[in-house]
Amino acid sequence: MNHNELIAHWRAEEAAAHIHGWDFSHIEGRYAEEDDLPWDYASVICEYLSPDKRLLDIDTGGGEFLLSLGHPHGMTAATENYPPNVALCRETLAPLGIDFRQADGAGALPFEDAAFDMVINRHGDFNAREIARVLRPGGVFVTQQVGVENDRELVRLLLGDTPLPFPEQYLQKAEKTFTSVGLTVLRGEESFRPIRFYDVGALVWFARIIEWEFPGFAVDSCLDRLMAAQRVLEEQGCIEGRIHRFLLAAKKTM
Repeated sequence: MNHNELIAHWRAEEAAAHIHGWDFSHIEGRYAEEDDLPWDYASVICEYLSPDKRLLDIDTGGGEFLLSLGHPHGMTAATENYPPNVALCRETLAPLGIDFRQADGAGALPFEDAAFDMVINRHGDFNAREIARVLRPGGVFVTQQVGVENDRELVRLLLGDTPLPFPEQYLQKAEKTFTSVGLTVLRGEESFRPIRFYDVGALVWFARIIEWEFPGFAVDSCLDRLMAAQRVLEEQGCIEGRIHRFLLAAKKTM
């Protein structure tokens, strides 16, 4: 593509940057991440989960991952607070018999004390004290989180230095938080792995979707940096950064 065609392509990707649920299929095959983590989140959950246990998924997105677990719907609950996803969950989860409620993962959970045998949370907000409250004795919390250093190379490429969006997001700090509310850490792992983009347009779409990591990003205000990214792509075959993830499993012993 020539200069003007590239800009038109990037503007089109910017205009298309909307998702239904947590669906990144728009850039499938144009980027790669989370394909080589040292753990499998679903498998870790299944180590502690059985069909007779009551399960809560906090910040479920559109419920896609939750449904993939195949847990009995009558033993399943979920929360979500992002309005488009709330509407999607009401359309897809509630008719199945899943107990869906709108709630902010960082706030109070709209459930009774000791209501669940297991609570999970993938890349969402959480309130450790509330999780401890709704877990039954012996109950387990499992989460995979996005760490504070996630995508920082890509952010610097497009925006320069920007403040860290979630400076507390380290495994060690999360472990201390859950220990402080009476849970025992069963497992904790942290990983930094590559994220690669094979098309600058895919990076534009990604940056607009992940707006909390790329605050204020827009094609027209970042054209020089996007052109620099295009040169990196042409020279190296991809644009590479690092994802930061951590896994934590903790048990309520009392």
